[in-house]
Amino acid sequence: MEEAVLVGRKKCKKPNVVFIMADDLGEWAMGCSGNQEIHTPNLDRIAAEGMRFTHFFCASPVCSPARASLLTGRIPSQHGIHDWLRDGNAPGAAAIEYLQGQKGYTEVLAADGYRCGLAGKWHLGHSARPQQGHRDWYVHQEGGGPYYRAPMLRDGRPYTEPRYVTDAITEQALQFLDDYCARDAPFYLGIHYTAPHSPWDRDQHPESVWSRYEACPFDSVPEQPLHPWQIDSAPHGEGEVRRALLSGYYTAVTAMDIGIGKVLDQLERSDLRDDTLLIFTSDNGMNMGHHGIWGKGNGTFPQNMFDTSVKVPFLVRHPGIVPEGTVCDALVSGYDFMPTLLDYLGVNHQADDSLPGVSFAPLLAGRPADPDSCVVVHDEYGPVRMIRTRAWKYVHRYPYGPHELYDLAADPGERTNRIDDPQLEGVRASLTAQLEQWFVRHADPSLDGVRMPVTGKGQLTRAGTAGNGAKAFADLN
Repeated sequence: MEEAVLVGRKKCKKPNVVFIMADDLGEWAMGCSGNQEIHTPNLDRIAAEGMRFTHFFCASPVCSPARASLLTGRIPSQHGIHDWLRDGNAPGAAAIEYLQGQKGYTEVLAADGYRCGLAGKWHLGHSARPQQGHRDWYVHQEGGGPYYRAPMLRDGRPYTEPRYVTDAITEQALQFLDDYCARDAPFYLGIHYTAPHSPWDRDQHPESVWSRYEACPFDSVPEQPLHPWQIDSAPHGEGEVRRALLSGYYTAVTAMDIGIGKVLDQLERSDLRDDTLLIFTSDNGMNMGHHGIWGKGNGTFPQNMFDTSVKVPFLVRHPGIVPEGTVCDALVSGYDFMPTLLDYLGVNHQADDSLPGVSFAPLLAGRPADPDSCVVVHDEYGPVRMIRTRAWKYVHRYPYGPHELYDLAADPGERTNRIDDPQLEGVRASLTAQLEQWFVRHADPSLDGVRMPVTGKGQLTRAGTAGNGAKAFADLN
């Protein structure tokens, strides 16, 4: 990267960073990715002015583990968060700082002179305490909930937000930007929306946005028979119930997109656009009837690893460096993000050899991918693990299965499980070996997910030996 870029009318070695993260947004749910029904003009604008990745995968198809992996560069079997954090988030004596002692990239940026702020969802424990180098801290007390009267924290004090929470997060982000613009130091601002996570009831969202989908046929998500593994507790339905759920989901996405538009406009008004690396992604994907599933990885039991659960949007804009209007189809993962960001920014830090990620910063400058890298991604959700190449996906469920094998070249929709095809035994064996070798190399034995009874119903305390024998995961029922 260049050694100097302009940052907010001042010459500085490092660009600012605005990192926007959605909650439960599938890669399929944007206009720029081909969905002709959903209204996302501002996300489409970012893609048109920068680069869109078509194969960016979360490290785990549920929120807290995926967010922890983005932040630390570690897989769940290294950072110890294996499920969404059910307990330990809210202020009080029971709060748990799950990532204590683990260095995230925001802590590295803060040590390098960045002013770091967060507006929105944290959901990595002890929400009342600013962590990982953040100085400015406006967060959700838990991880999700109602869009009106959301439980939030301002300056460490809990309160109930009467406004639509998407708007509240946006407005706080704009205030942070106002403050940062007047400072000499480069800044990092995380804007973590709770949208478009459920609830999707009509009274939970602005009527002015909901009405846009009143007559939408939702052909972008064809109705399918319910998957036999679908869990009852996830919102799902047929007919008018299905239409209402999709209306709520699409509305939440569009309302978030409106907020993102305000952030883009503020960057332009403040003369920060050209000097700010802007990134948009989601924690995990989402099925809204895809494969007959409603939910992400834990929309089913056993948990699933369909691309609609594990593939997320990833948009990057930095005028003059990231080529405009480009699409990159390299296979990259959330655990690649930390090394990529620090590499791109030119931030020196002591690399941890145990981290599995590889920097894909050259791709952001329009350079071709190394043919020997970025060709395989791995995912885990407790004892469910996946290896995915361009041609194949193999899902292994420890200890007994069921396992899945998909020929992605012939079956990109993952409709036919070829695990019992005798002609593919060699493919299955090779993928199994690669999968096991990778996790043996990177997993911490004390936190290895294959030994964790993860149900998808939430994590209660620290996992592994750090939990001192306490029950770490909620029961299935």
